[in-house]
Amino acid sequence: MKNIFVINGGQKFAHSGGAFNQTLTGWTVDFLRQHPDFAVKVTNVNEDYDPVEEVKKYVWADVVIYHTPVWWFQVPHRLKEYIDVVFTAGHQQGIYVSDGRSRKNPAINYGTGGTLQGRQYMLTTSWNAPEEAFTLPGEFFNQKSVDEGVMFGFHRMNAFTGMEPLEGLHFHDVEKNANIERDRHRYLAHLERVLLSDSVVAA
Repeated sequence: MKNIFVINGGQKFAHSGGAFNQTLTGWTVDFLRQHPDFAVKVTNVNEDYDPVEEVKKYVWADVVIYHTPVWWFQVPHRLKEYIDVVFTAGHQQGIYVSDGRSRKNPAINYGTGGTLQGRQYMLTTSWNAPEEAFTLPGEFFNQKSVDEGVMFGFHRMNAFTGMEPLEGLHFHDVEKNANIERDRHRYLAHLERVLLSDSVVAA
C-alpha cells in the first residue's frame, strides 16, 4: 500500500475560479482510487483546515502531489499561506527539526534538518504562458525551464523537508489555448508512467 496526499492549490480569486486545478485534482483522485494499492487523502487550500492534521498528512504520505496554477510567477497566496502555516506547525512534529546546521560550524549543512526522508513529491503547474516562452531563444523566460526557473524555490522548499522529487508535469497556455481532453490523456499517461512503472521516475 502506498499513501498519496493530493493538494489542490488552485484558488478562487478575481477572474480565476480554480476550475482547471479542481479538474486536475479530480483526475488524480479518480486514477488513484482505481488502484487498490493506493490510499488517498486530499486537501483543498480554499477550504478550512487544521494545521496539525495537515502535518499528519505529510508524515503519513509516501508521495505528495501538488497541483497549482502559477500567478505572477509564484504560487497563489492561499497555497503559500498553507505552506507557511503547515510547515511552521510541522517544526519538530515530523516535517523538520531545524535548518540542519550546528553552532560549531554554522557555514555548512544548511537545509539538512528535514524529517520527511523517504517521501517523494510530484508537482504540476498550470500557466497562461505558452511552452515556447520557456524554450525559444529571445522569449520571456530566457530558455529556463519551469523547474529550473520560476519553481526552483518550490523544489528547494521540498528538499528542505527531506522529500525527493518525482517527475512533474506542466500545463501551458490553459487560458487562450485550452484542450482539456488532450491534457487529460497526457496527464493520465504521466501518472501511469510515474506511479505505476516498475522503476520510480525521478525528476
